[in-house]
Amino acid sequence: MKDFRDKVAVVTGGGTGMGRELARQLTAAGAHVAMCDVADERQVLAFRDAVTREHATDHVELLFNNAGIVGGGSFVKDDRAEWERTFGVCWFGVYYCTRAFLPLLIASKHAHIVNTSSVNGFWASLGPTIPHTAYSTAKFAVKGFSEALITDLKINAPHVKVAVVMPGHIGTSIVMNTAAVLGKPDALHMSATDVAATRELLARRGIPVETMSDDDVRAAIHQLAIAFRDAAPVTAAQAATIILDGVRTDRWRILVGDDAHAVDRLARESPETAYDQSFVDALRERGFFQLLD
Repeated sequence: MKDFRDKVAVVTGGGTGMGRELARQLTAAGAHVAMCDVADERQVLAFRDAVTREHATDHVELLFNNAGIVGGGSFVKDDRAEWERTFGVCWFGVYYCTRAFLPLLIASKHAHIVNTSSVNGFWASLGPTIPHTAYSTAKFAVKGFSEALITDLKINAPHVKVAVVMPGHIGTSIVMNTAAVLGKPDALHMSATDVAATRELLARRGIPVETMSDDDVRAAIHQLAIAFRDAAPVTAAQAATIILDGVRTDRWRILVGDDAHAVDRLARESPETAYDQSFVDALRERGFFQLLD
């Protein structure tokens, strides 16, 4: 799909980050954009109906399943509700939206489904000291679903294409926004319980927390979230451009960022060591994942 002019595009997670930049660039290219942030199937269906009504259309050409949050790092220790909420946004949001909009995509002459997975869709980790299970599990599901759709659509709806996006570290507010989605206070107002858990995490990463007050810990996490957004090697706008260029050239696999390419390559070359410290060390030698230091 080389031209987005007058196409109807649905973007989830369009309020911030890559979703907002996708919406901006699609609008600049002449597309008609509808945005949402939902992971409840009834709300997704209501949104779909609102799209057809407000845009006076019986078809949609583009669906960007982009919304995501982090959280539920440990399957063993973290709250089940937080784990399932994270998994729900990152996986079921993709599933429900694809189910809801598929008939409208099929009704188009040409259509494209673009599912955002992650570098954690082929590396279920942030390093050997940081559990990252809910997000990684969901992103593996998104990757597998997208790849499985390639054959399904080719046989049953060949005019509908699918692409899976695998971003590395992109400058977004996903870390800062997650607490709000999970109904938790921001980093500067973390509860004493959350501060204690954060101390343990920082200590495992080799950060000397013994001399840090609770407010020092809160401030450190707040600054890490800001650094994740502002010190990223790829901006959200740059990521959106790469994604849209991938759609224009009908690429089904769109890696975003040199770090994504590096993790993909190393995980394929050395799968048995992917969850060892040596794997992270190899990435750091290449200049990646410095925020984990």
